[in-house]
Amino acid sequence: MNPQQPVIALVAGEASGDQLGAALVEQLRARYPHARFVGIGGKQMQEAGVEAWWDAQELAVMGLFEVLAHFPRLLQLRRELRRRLLDLQPDVFVGIDAPDFNLGLEIKLRRAGIRTVHYVSPTVWAWRKKRVRKIGRAADLVLCLFPFEPAFYEGHGVAARYVGHPMADQIDADSDPAAARRALGLDPGAATIALLPGSRISEVSRLAEPMIKAVQLLRAHRTDLQFVAAMASDAVDALFRQALQEGGCEDIALVANRPRQVMAAADVVLCASGTATLETMLVNRPLVMVYRIAPSTFWLVKNLRVIKRQLFALPNILAGEALVPELVQDEATSERMAAEVQRWLDDPVRAAEVRRRFDELHAELRCDASSRAAAAVSDLLNDGAG
Repeated sequence: MNPQQPVIALVAGEASGDQLGAALVEQLRARYPHARFVGIGGKQMQEAGVEAWWDAQELAVMGLFEVLAHFPRLLQLRRELRRRLLDLQPDVFVGIDAPDFNLGLEIKLRRAGIRTVHYVSPTVWAWRKKRVRKIGRAADLVLCLFPFEPAFYEGHGVAARYVGHPMADQIDADSDPAAARRALGLDPGAATIALLPGSRISEVSRLAEPMIKAVQLLRAHRTDLQFVAAMASDAVDALFRQALQEGGCEDIALVANRPRQVMAAADVVLCASGTATLETMLVNRPLVMVYRIAPSTFWLVKNLRVIKRQLFALPNILAGEALVPELVQDEATSERMAAEVQRWLDDPVRAAEVRRRFDELHAELRCDASSRAAAAVSDLLNDGAG
């Protein structure tokens, strides 16, 4: 390795991974100004200077049967990526989340002598625990976002470091919803419900209709509410607008590319599962988590008993208790969504308590994560150079 000009390869598979990757690249560039960054990334990683051979959207597929439908294309993409990486021989490869794609690739690269880092621990502590063996074969080092994860890996002989969550460094709790509402063109004094239907077309297609019906139920109960929804992409916007038209609902403001401002404008957030629940916690708003996957996928997950945890929302997992409601699969109905949102509105004492707990969890995760992750990658590069 040229200590001043390392070649660093990265692969991110969706919006959250793209954000993590961009922050990591910025920190690594501060250490290695002349480094070359290549791989798969989205807009943020590309703006940070990653030479993207493919866009991250190529990997954004959710659910077992959805993945199967795209499997031949993904397999061919991974083969071509592996060939290019083996030809290039980067000094380190960083797989950012996307474990179904990255772990198999990391195994092949590591066997070829390329140092590998897996950034964002798969949820092996929650389901499919046996994957830890595959992770041990794939990664020289696992970078963990949550404080309870390294102990799990230590028990299985896998090197892991807790770096904290970059979002906790980037996001400050927002105490001024009126300002966010004004910025979005909303009534600053009106009680506001935010909808975050997700970033993947597959999840939005399952959540848009019940979310919109929940809005109509809430509107029937309280005419003083206003509603705003965060649109993660043009494709999500088009799909959600179609659902609005089909549902005969016209009073939800749609906002592109500003999810945190949408969260900050809200009294309560109705939120698809995943990273957005953590983001909402960091912005410090009560939320209701909703989760739906293909019925066939859910049947397999349930009947094969591959899920080990009872909690799904990241704030609940971090707290070790059910701070926020979780509506999963058949429970994710418009009636339940509306009822849980209304519970938050009706109980300001409960809302204040959960916001206090969110502040505590935020403080635990805030530890200059991207810098710590870059330091861990740098240590691995220096070991390799030695």
